Amino acid sequence: MSTKLPVSLKFHGVSPWELEVLYSILNKLFQVEEDVQEQADGDFTTMIDIVFPLAFNDAFFKWFGSARWDKTKAVLKEFKRRRGGGRTLLVYLKFIGKPNINFMLDLDDRSLFDAAVEKIDFVLELLPYHLDPKKMPKSITDIAYYFDDRTGRWNVNSATTSENETYRFSQNEWTIT
Repeated sequence: MSTKLPVSLKFHGVSPWELEVLYSILNKLFQVEEDVQEQADGDFTTMIDIVFPLAFNDAFFKWFGSARWDKTKAVLKEFKRRRGGGRTLLVYLKFIGKPNINFMLDLDDRSLFDAAVEKIDFVLELLPYHLDPKKMPKSITDIAYYFDDRTGRWNVNSATTSENETYRFSQNEWTIT
């Protein structure tokens, strides 16, 4: 009997039905560790934070499966649809690797939110460019992406080192902030 890897699922403001749907998708491959959170940010009625114990790369998507990934995206978009526009839903997706890749979705507009969800896996094509060892600072542990609603693309927001230094990626280079 093989042991499933643990996936962290933190949330608040999620209905039991929604939680069951998300849980059933994740539980097929992972040991789901649920954690109900207190509502920390008054702006958002719902927060979902999923930490995958695997790196964000082609191997993850091949193993996870395109049908399961499409279901996951559909569930996230349905969460937004059910809550309407405005600052109602905050989603964090984190992939543990070298470095960790983090996505945060907090878009007010539902169509932009849906577009951002659909385009998360497009970032795979940008990773070699963003993680170029010739350009990337040493000891980066986390890279955060944000969805630019003007261009309709995911962009690197920042990177953090093991020494808690923060870098920004701009004009094809990393600069310390």
